[in-house]
Amino acid sequence: MNNSPTTASNTSSRLAFLGVAFAFLVTMVGTTMPTPLYPGYQQQFGFSQFMITVIFAVYGVGVIGALIVTGRWSDQLGRRPLLFAGLLAAAISDVVFLSSQGLGGLLAGRMLSGVSAGIFTGTATIAVIELAPKDMKPLATFGATAANMGGLGLGPVVAGLLGEYAPWPLHLSYALHLGLIGLALVAIWFAKETVTRPARPHLTLQRLSVPDDVRSVFLPAAVASFAGFSVLGFFTATAPAFMGEVLGYSNLALIGLVAGTVFFASILGQRLQNRLTETWRLPLGCVLVIVGAALIGSGIGIVSLGTFLAGAIIAGLGQGIAMRAGLGAIAAYSPPEQRGEVTSTFFVVSYVALSVPVLGIGLSARYIGLSATGIGFAGFVALLALVALILLLRRQASASSNPSSLES
Repeated sequence: MNNSPTTASNTSSRLAFLGVAFAFLVTMVGTTMPTPLYPGYQQQFGFSQFMITVIFAVYGVGVIGALIVTGRWSDQLGRRPLLFAGLLAAAISDVVFLSSQGLGGLLAGRMLSGVSAGIFTGTATIAVIELAPKDMKPLATFGATAANMGGLGLGPVVAGLLGEYAPWPLHLSYALHLGLIGLALVAIWFAKETVTRPARPHLTLQRLSVPDDVRSVFLPAAVASFAGFSVLGFFTATAPAFMGEVLGYSNLALIGLVAGTVFFASILGQRLQNRLTETWRLPLGCVLVIVGAALIGSGIGIVSLGTFLAGAIIAGLGQGIAMRAGLGAIAAYSPPEQRGEVTSTFFVVSYVALSVPVLGIGLSARYIGLSATGIGFAGFVALLALVALILLLRRQASASSNPSSLES
């Protein structure tokens, strides 16, 4: 009987932790649901492939804007108000997609979806870690990562299945997502607030900076992350086009599965990186991105779904390893008072990579064709990862010959 209050408290803490993780996953599911539905939008509204990439890129604008504007707000207003705001943006995005009659609605829906992701990326990650019970603390960071990337991977899988085999193909997934958001709102409502709100909250923009002493670490990590996130953007925005027009597969469920695979592989890569020697985590991530990009380009060139999918898996593994290792290195070398600024800068670079290269694909495909564009994009990603790898190896060689340089 004496243990009853403790047991109840542990159960409550565990439920709060799982509830916020569930809300995180649900929010991220909504951000990638349009991926397998893009061919349907093209058919219904007569969009070009370039316009599809524009619609996708608007998502990145929403994410970056929310990261910069609200990145520090949860420290002042509390985690729960920001999580409620993120869920509200996601719900409005669903409503806009459900009622969309053309380009304007799709652009607005993607922008709102990006805002929801931008709010949740930072706030929910911190909340999940803070709410983790003692026995789950070692896995809290990975739990937040799994909720984030897992949601991004599940989005196209769910939408692809519903779009292919259920009625109301361009709308049902958003209606389902609205119901899940309702459950997520309940989970956040019952979650404990982990921040003591000041009497007069001071709301400021998230500063972006990279101190001089951190640049030698930041540059290769950011270049590697740019390469990895470019691959994520490639599969999220243009996988339907390459699957249908180049590889010859139009099944939406298959398209969604292929698009989601790169995110699931990223989760595995982030999980496995702890088992690697710290010095070689980021270099190995770069090597895997190079190999994955080569296979993606080869799959497009020889019209092989198996090779294309293998490239997605290997590049996803590399992206996961490189992102987690890069973040760890940046956090370790950044001054504590500037860690948030440097980390936010890293994420802004990553989300720029999610959107801008995709626009390049859309433009290039208009002039040289989709197949040549895909091969060229794969080469671009491999080159970026190679540059990051060279920078890393040069830094490690310099550190070996001059150990004191590790302190700078």
